[in-house]
Amino acid sequence: MERWTGKVAVVTGASSGIGAAIAKDLAKAGMITIGLARRVERVDQLKQQLPKEAAVRLHAMKCDVSIDTDIERTFQRITDTFGGVDVLVNNAGIVRQNNLLDVGTTADLRAVMDTNVTGLVLCSQWAYKSMVERKVNGHIVHISSIAGHMVPNFPKLNIYSGTKHAVRAITETMRQELRDAGTKIKVTSVSPGAVKTEILDSAVLPENMPFLEAEDISAAVLYAIGTPPHVQVHEIIIKPVGEPM
Repeated sequence: MERWTGKVAVVTGASSGIGAAIAKDLAKAGMITIGLARRVERVDQLKQQLPKEAAVRLHAMKCDVSIDTDIERTFQRITDTFGGVDVLVNNAGIVRQNNLLDVGTTADLRAVMDTNVTGLVLCSQWAYKSMVERKVNGHIVHISSIAGHMVPNFPKLNIYSGTKHAVRAITETMRQELRDAGTKIKVTSVSPGAVKTEILDSAVLPENMPFLEAEDISAAVLYAIGTPPHVQVHEIIIKPVGEPM
């Protein structure tokens, strides 16, 4: 991680769970870390959980990644304030609990697609633009899910698994575009199994189901971005021991 010391990392959905863990660990690793969230005050509160020298490196910015203009405004502010983006972690994601074939769920469908897919792509576009303009061999990380590799037999996940399958294809599309553009920018998808986060609070899950901790996923992100320049970790799948899926 030494080559990232003093460089700029942006983490979406940084107010809780996996995003909060990643933001804290990147700041502790020496990166200037910008945590994006709708609940921006919760990102500010993360500073209280960090050593003083790491807390000063963590910055909160309000951003709803489901809104195009919010993304553009925020990334322009990051450029103006910090010079640009070296590492982007697309962590923001939501679930809406209803059946896919239920009529009247259009707003939920669009909210999940706009956050999990469109927002991820748009944030990547702005980060890529920053990296290319500054000739930086940066790194884009998508926090996906094992639901992007199969469809869990859980009720009312709706289009969530479809969005994570899309992220898997998007990751490979980006890898090919980055290669064809002659860059050394890396892209990695991290697909966790069940993690103890707020996103699962209302989910119907099997009894005695094992869980990962948010810090387990953060460790995988730091591993991926900490690899040598000639190494690209394209996909990481992480499951808790004994997971039934």
